[in-house]
Amino acid sequence: MSDTPSGASTSAWFGPLMVLMGGICIGFAPIGLRLGLDDLGPQAIAFWRYTFAMPVLFLLVLLVERRLPGKPNRFVFIAATCFALDMGLWHWALTFTTVANSTFIVNLGNIAVGFTAWIFLKERPTPIWFLAVLIAMAGAAALTFGGGAEGKADLRGDLLALGAAILVSCYVVASKVARRTLGGLETIFWLTVVEILVAAMLVLAFRESFFPAELSGFLAPLFLALVVQVCGQGLIIAGLGHTPAALAGVLVLVQPVVAAAISWRLFDEPLAPLQAGGGFLILIGILISQRGVRKPTSKSSQEPANVFVD
Repeated sequence: MSDTPSGASTSAWFGPLMVLMGGICIGFAPIGLRLGLDDLGPQAIAFWRYTFAMPVLFLLVLLVERRLPGKPNRFVFIAATCFALDMGLWHWALTFTTVANSTFIVNLGNIAVGFTAWIFLKERPTPIWFLAVLIAMAGAAALTFGGGAEGKADLRGDLLALGAAILVSCYVVASKVARRTLGGLETIFWLTVVEILVAAMLVLAFRESFFPAELSGFLAPLFLALVVQVCGQGLIIAGLGHTPAALAGVLVLVQPVVAAAISWRLFDEPLAPLQAGGGFLILIGILISQRGVRKPTSKSSQEPANVFVD
């Protein structure tokens, strides 16, 4: 399966489109987490999300690649560890600080992707990218705080969320480098395998139960596995093969917009006018950001030609 259905003319938008669609799928993550908390702890939900996704991803590798997954590189282990710890820190932060604070701070990690890629991958953003970032972050702030923050902020939670934000940027950049020697499906498969191991340790560390009281308690993690891990993370990892990391960091900011829209309908949580305006600003920032990244000039930074088959 080729990443460009009509050749080079579509390669410029096909990768970013995959990242954007992946971000939309990930917008369902807080919805699934919220629905599953009555049966499992947050770390256990993450563990089963990865566990249910792994066999599906393995079958997809066999069907698409027509072979076993290739040998993982060290950046797979780095990216997977960063992602699993990011999830753990964010969930932990929610126990100390407000949802608004933690969500906004963690989203800063998506913007930090651009600066991390600039330093390590030599993907230098253009001035318009910085404008897109300012617009998108203003929108994220309005969407997060526009409805009023419930609860009391705590510095401990804010610091944990900041740690999670740093891990987000490391995850995206490491995943992009991992894609240089692996196909998209192989990469997300190995990421998921490592994430299972890290998540299991987090479940033990937080003293959560691995199993729900009833089988129905597995429904939320199963939903997260298929929609968020397989579709969401899979599309993002595949799209990173042809998307500058800085641009990907802005594109995935569509997540809170999707989550807010779904929560409005599903949980009867209407958006205040300021929040709706914030969502609109995020979308504007995403549109502008697509013109705001220069391609790396170094041969060593070039990506493989195919998303699913290298």
